Amino acid sequence: MKHYNDMEMMIVAAAKELENGVTIAVGTGAPCAAAMLAQKTSAPDLIIFFEAGGIHPTLVEMPISVGDSRTFYKASRAGSMGDVMDACARGLVDYTFLGGAQIDMYGNLNSTMIGKDYTKPSVRFPGSGGANDFASLCWRTMVMTIQDKRRFVRKMDFITSPGWLSGHDSRSNSGLPDQTGPHRIITNMAIMDFEPVSRRMRVISLHPGYSVDEVQDNCGFELLRSDSISVTPEPTDHELKVLREDVDPEKYLIGR
Repeated sequence: MKHYNDMEMMIVAAAKELENGVTIAVGTGAPCAAAMLAQKTSAPDLIIFFEAGGIHPTLVEMPISVGDSRTFYKASRAGSMGDVMDACARGLVDYTFLGGAQIDMYGNLNSTMIGKDYTKPSVRFPGSGGANDFASLCWRTMVMTIQDKRRFVRKMDFITSPGWLSGHDSRSNSGLPDQTGPHRIITNMAIMDFEPVSRRMRVISLHPGYSVDEVQDNCGFELLRSDSISVTPEPTDHELKVLREDVDPEKYLIGR
């Protein structure tokens, strides 16, 4: 029987994608929790950038916004949004964690609206913030999201943040920096990457207890499958202890 829940699995799996010493731009919520967990376990030299200007803070408590004073605590620099975006544009940020209301097979993200008419949407979301800049300029984009057909869609209602656009070499042809783009999609069921020629989403790892068919059943488009799909390592007792006691002791994300 599992001694962790799906959200804990997703956060731990995301944290393990971050090598020690790399740089990452994050927002709040689960991406921040993953970065904090990595910093407190396997990647103590992880350098975290927050959109509002906090660069390389010591995260004692989880910030509730990108401008929270906790994003500047013992930081290497209390800068501005311009400083962070400049660092991305100069190629200094290795990873970014993003999310959205919709994602398609090429990793494009929608955090703007649902509906056919932009002026009269069914649902209006907050929009890009810094997500478009991060997705356009950071070297590798990773997405954390729940596996659900309403999120994983064949046709986007709006593209807020670019992925591989329409696949193949369409991203580089659009003028976006070469060698940047979507890297990993981490859900409550699996981890996906992108097939290097077509740039279509591909299942590479299944979380314990889930099958490829279950992942596909909760996706609105056909997923490619790696020739050798692995099983995602379960969270260790130490990782769960740090996550529950140091990263999210109030259980805002991981639940009670």
